[in-house]
Amino acid sequence: MLIIIALLATALASIVTGAETPKSSAPVYSSASIVNAASNASGALAPNTIATIYGQGLSYVTRAVGPADVGDRLPTALPGAGVRVTVCGILSPLYYVSPTQINFLVPALLASGDCTAQVVNSGVAGPASVVSILPAAPALFVQEGGWAVATFADGSLVAPDRPSRPGDVVVLYSTGLGQTSPPMSDGLIPKAAAPIERPADAAVLLAGEAAPAGNVFYVGLTPGYGGLYQVNLILPDSVGENPEVILSIGGQSSQPGVRLSVRR
Repeated sequence: MLIIIALLATALASIVTGAETPKSSAPVYSSASIVNAASNASGALAPNTIATIYGQGLSYVTRAVGPADVGDRLPTALPGAGVRVTVCGILSPLYYVSPTQINFLVPALLASGDCTAQVVNSGVAGPASVVSILPAAPALFVQEGGWAVATFADGSLVAPDRPSRPGDVVVLYSTGLGQTSPPMSDGLIPKAAAPIERPADAAVLLAGEAAPAGNVFYVGLTPGYGGLYQVNLILPDSVGENPEVILSIGGQSSQPGVRLSVRR
């Protein structure tokens, strides 16, 4: 699990730079710059999704959540930052704030539909930007080279220099899979596995072919990390080398172009 946390920390690190914003200025961002943190895709988010806001003047400091900030929940404020994010009027748990990027967790109990997201920095509010909430909006986390963040059953990383093979159990890591059973509450750090509400609606496509339903034996929360989900999969005997992998839930699919390292 430690290698997954390290990979996610890298993926969620600030990647946008810009000049310092005067402290009297309002945060600058738009609906198009509010995205799924795994795919950087805008358009729709799901409850309990790790998401990112890109912009200017989002914070006057750079802060990341640390062990002292977390009990059984992620905080909605980071020490000394003075930054708040609301989605549908609900305070959102925060992972990271900087002048140009905020990583946050979409509140867990939102109903589907359009609502607004807003950043308040030191009492100055940015625009109320429309976001669409869907029951699920899956995205896969990706490591360098476009390879899916995935591990073997023993927790070691699947990578081009350590590929998986037909019959292996692999674990794919994602966000945006929506509510679970039992349901999550806002910012709660899961301590145990919890499947998504309708696991039968989930499918894993490998090079366009759906893996047998029986091979997908868990789709749900990853204990210990808010907003992180996993898909436990037995690779079918028919899988080809380095297939594109897509996770589909309820008619919504993860981003294209992500490959799983497989050698026959």
